[in-house]
Amino acid sequence: MTPRVRAPQLRGRGWLNTGGKDLSIADLRGKIVLIDFWTFCCINCLHVLDELRPLEEKYGDVLVTVGVHSPKFEHERDPEALRAAVERYEVDHPVLDDPELITWDQYAAKAWPTLTVVDPEGYVVATMAGEGHAEGLVRLIDELIATHEAKGTLHRGSGPYVAPEEPRTTLRFPGKAVVLANGNVLVSDSSRHSIVELAADGETVVRRIGTGTRGHADGGPEVAAFAEPQGLCLLPAEVAEAVGYDVVVADTVNHMLRGLRLETGQIETIAGTGRQWRSTVDDHAHDALASDLSSPWDVAWFGDQLIVAMAGIHQLWWFDPIKRTTGVYAGTTVEALRDGPLPDVWMAQPSGLSTAADGRRLWIADSETSALRYVEDGVLHTAVGQGLFDFGHMDGPADQALFQHPLGVCALADGSVLVADTYNGAVRRFDPVSDTVSTVADGLAEPSGIVVTATGDVLVVESAAHRLTALAPGALSAAGGSTAPGTRHRTERPPTMVAAGEVTLDVIFTPAPGQKLDEQFGPSTRLTVSASPPELLVEGAGATTDLRRRLVIAGDVEGGVLQVVAQAATCDADAEHAACHLTRQDWGVPIKVAAGGGQRVALVLRGLDEG
Repeated sequence: MTPRVRAPQLRGRGWLNTGGKDLSIADLRGKIVLIDFWTFCCINCLHVLDELRPLEEKYGDVLVTVGVHSPKFEHERDPEALRAAVERYEVDHPVLDDPELITWDQYAAKAWPTLTVVDPEGYVVATMAGEGHAEGLVRLIDELIATHEAKGTLHRGSGPYVAPEEPRTTLRFPGKAVVLANGNVLVSDSSRHSIVELAADGETVVRRIGTGTRGHADGGPEVAAFAEPQGLCLLPAEVAEAVGYDVVVADTVNHMLRGLRLETGQIETIAGTGRQWRSTVDDHAHDALASDLSSPWDVAWFGDQLIVAMAGIHQLWWFDPIKRTTGVYAGTTVEALRDGPLPDVWMAQPSGLSTAADGRRLWIADSETSALRYVEDGVLHTAVGQGLFDFGHMDGPADQALFQHPLGVCALADGSVLVADTYNGAVRRFDPVSDTVSTVADGLAEPSGIVVTATGDVLVVESAAHRLTALAPGALSAAGGSTAPGTRHRTERPPTMVAAGEVTLDVIFTPAPGQKLDEQFGPSTRLTVSASPPELLVEGAGATTDLRRRLVIAGDVEGGVLQVVAQAATCDADAEHAACHLTRQDWGVPIKVAAGGGQRVALVLRGLDEG
């Protein structure tokens, strides 16, 4: 029998959503506690926030969710940035600010997101990485309720969550914008779940499209509903006339594309089922309305089709509004940075798109690699960016320049590109002729989108300041000189020490209560392994259906990152109409090769305490 593990104490810099009170594990005794290790840059973490909302509502008198914010980027260590993120994403539970990863280390978390369940007596009973665990959590919570009600150790009643004060601003965390033919500006008012048309001054509200509450509904501007919409794209006039709508909206949290007819404000769903994509990658065209999407973050017209930044699965997709079909354009779902011919490339949360004036290049803000990338002639290139764990604010030659989680990009008529360098609070400019990066403006509050008006004015969607901001008239002409402070950062997590030679990789997966591995359509599990640098792995790279893999680690490489993608398909056991589930997680595991290092790397996709 496995010994029961006491839940470690919750320690960090401070708490949000508790009315100023610090919480301890002892304070939560008698409740089922769900600890969510997250960081607000991570799309998988944002998915989990949405997966947990129904559970928090259903089990409100017995379940306490505690978010432990464990930052990746330097900007995420800022307590005010965290406070804004908690509001932006409507996090309705207590959040521990853990910038030094103290609680993260105590609970041995290795991936964003990680969920840990603590029973009413204060013992850890389950740990799981990744998303897609809602069904399993329901079964586990039901079991814990039955067990601890019988023992008398479950205490029903309200939890420690204290709602923050409701803010009052015209916009709330706007995401993207597009300039209309009449000079007005259309803005995705993301945290107000609506689309707002502003006058040419960028401030005066002309109309609001959407109810302003989270949901999904088609119809006119007073009844339509969105969930954290982001990207906007004006269709070419001839295409708009044929399909009956003018603007495509990336309805991010609904996992849908929506069509907006400007004349009436009418909204219709044009792609997506509302279910999050959990499938396998193929090269086929699919009926758009029958296709699952995953957090579409931006949209752009390129090469006679709409390209969708599918941030949730690290891909670009295409959408044909005439044929009403969709499919994969670029990316394999592996979260990393690798260039080459489409579609077999690696991306990491692409979040901003812009087509060059001559139509030859599609520029991409690849946020988690802090990179500016582009597609040209069917090949993906990286203009600026070094990988998942290297970021900063560095100007100069492109191969040395650094961004920090950029979310927006805007191609200019002269061939250069503006980048909304979100976590640096800056607008940067990449000049492909000189192959250099410079800073145009800084001191901004999480800029997430950039547009240029017909008169040449540059408008920045200053998301955390809840407004559009115009750059000074001379900002672009003065952009040749660097104003960046020249900071370089690297995400530092304790590396896993491994020995050179043979190493066993084990991904541990236990089906949720009431579920079993689903073999009806073939193998139920899949494991994909790669490394950065590639020479770290002598043997063991590639994809297999076994969650155990023999690796051979090079002895002449100091270390690197082991990139692991694992998934497991399960179905309900002993059910006449069994529901199917897919659990999936990406890990970037820092590796250091050293004499005396371990010969086994274990990762938990989902595990239960047998005690």
